Amino acid sequence: MSNASTPRPIALITGSSRGLGRSAALHLPARGIDVIVTYRSRQDEAQSVVKQIEAQGGRAAALALDVSQTAGFPAFVQSLRELLARHWQRDTIDHLVNNGGTGLHLPVADTTEAQFDELMNTHLKGPFFLTQALLPVIRDGGSILNISSGLTRFSVPGYGAYATMKGGLEVLSRYLAKELGPRGIRVNSMAPGAVETDFNGGALRSNVELNRFVSGVTALGRAGLPDDIGPVVASLLSQDSHWISGQRIEASGGMFL
Repeated sequence: MSNASTPRPIALITGSSRGLGRSAALHLPARGIDVIVTYRSRQDEAQSVVKQIEAQGGRAAALALDVSQTAGFPAFVQSLRELLARHWQRDTIDHLVNNGGTGLHLPVADTTEAQFDELMNTHLKGPFFLTQALLPVIRDGGSILNISSGLTRFSVPGYGAYATMKGGLEVLSRYLAKELGPRGIRVNSMAPGAVETDFNGGALRSNVELNRFVSGVTALGRAGLPDDIGPVVASLLSQDSHWISGQRIEASGGMFL
């Protein structure tokens, strides 16, 4: 257990008011890690996550953030510094999880430049410059985890633009691991397979045929659930994974082996 001389680590998880980010946030208190939840528009959902973390004995707070709008990052960092000082009497976080994002299911031939740019801003440019802005706030010896996708390993028609961004994020993870190694900061990417969330309008949850197809190509015989992913994130942030850096870890139940 943490004591007064050893403060609990703090993780900032983007897009953690729902879906995979929410599951990750709710699994961290058991690892002794406090959480800063970020949300784009649903403050009520974010505050619900905060209350659930507090009910587990952890500490948490929520901040608004649109990861696609780099112009807002300086103000976000300032808000984060003020929150840390006020809520934790600290000036650093221990972990950053770049999770927030949106999906797109369209063939490359039908993807517009505007759609491409939205994905780029959300999944690659945003995490790149948010991480850059937060580097002074991440303590030495901390970690960064970038949420990628199984779609960088296997190809499913309709996800070309989305997977392209996630592929870039995985390359960025390796470069960050190399550049931040001297500070003792671990950087990895974690790639979920198909998971029943509201991604793409919740298609995997509501489309029986799609769910059956995913189950059929997955070694463990079913589609993933958010709570299959949250514990993986918690484990990768914990000291159990202190010697893992520069790696892509896939949590897909053995999809498309």
